[in-house]
Amino acid sequence: MSSQSIIKESWHGKVFPIALLISAAFLIIYVVFGYFGFVTALEPGAVIGEAHRWCESVSDSMFREPVNTLSNLGFMATGLYMFWVLSKDTESKNQFHGFTPIAMLYAGCAIYLGPGSMLMHGTHTYWGGWADNLSMVMYIILPWLINISEMGRWSLKKFFVVYLSIVSIDGLGRWFLGSDMGIGFELFGVSIGLWIVSEFLYRFYSQIVRWLSGFIGFVVAAIFGIFPTEIIAEFDKYWWVLLFWVPAILSPNPPRYRRANYYWFYAGMACYLLAFTVWLRGVPDSPYCYPDSLIQAHGIWHLLCAAATLCFFKFLRTEKVLN
Repeated sequence: MSSQSIIKESWHGKVFPIALLISAAFLIIYVVFGYFGFVTALEPGAVIGEAHRWCESVSDSMFREPVNTLSNLGFMATGLYMFWVLSKDTESKNQFHGFTPIAMLYAGCAIYLGPGSMLMHGTHTYWGGWADNLSMVMYIILPWLINISEMGRWSLKKFFVVYLSIVSIDGLGRWFLGSDMGIGFELFGVSIGLWIVSEFLYRFYSQIVRWLSGFIGFVVAAIFGIFPTEIIAEFDKYWWVLLFWVPAILSPNPPRYRRANYYWFYAGMACYLLAFTVWLRGVPDSPYCYPDSLIQAHGIWHLLCAAATLCFFKFLRTEKVLN
């Protein structure tokens, strides 16, 4: 993607402190509101002192799931570290060096993964769960939109219009229509497939690969336990696999850049897949569930996912212009 303008020099030294201040303000506001009981509720079926959806015993404190809530500080620390790294950069053609709009959006979304998830695990409210999913969607659509915007030669304005439109439509849809938008569709899960499809196309671009790339999405689905035979047998349920060809449709041009170090990408994927394996065990009926332990599987999921966001950040910073 073409180099984007770095934030004005007069603001350069203020971005990291502002991000730190906003993060601290969120935590202070949560604690104040939580202390007076303004933000907490109980999810249907939850009982104080008993394990609930993510194994941990439900507390009567301001954090309904203390470990699962506070482990999200890992996202905030990781995002703030990204802002700090960007503050040390000099101007570069790489859009993940310095305070470029895309880099700041990525770091900001990494931070918001923390508050979003904290609001779900901490409050047990409907709006907390909505905020959690919004944070995940805001992050996960970024990588594949970045890839497509380069191969589609989008302007920065078009990128942000598309990004904000998708976030708004999904956020409103989930709020009013429920978690599957009323059509059996989960943008977060589909976006994982779109990311890998678009990354494959970005790395191995050709016109043949362009139209075959959608099949990579089926490999991703299989990794998460949805096999082609099941998709074919229940196509009305898995109709969204057709979206795996969105990168091909919107990417008529080869990328002008090459990401030099895929080790960071593989490390990020390893962190996420390990996190997903741990996530599967962080439920009440798992033999690995210890409701009153300070070590919670879902908390480990949060920390590993935070590590994954950092690995992908470092991966994107390896991008170089093709000769």
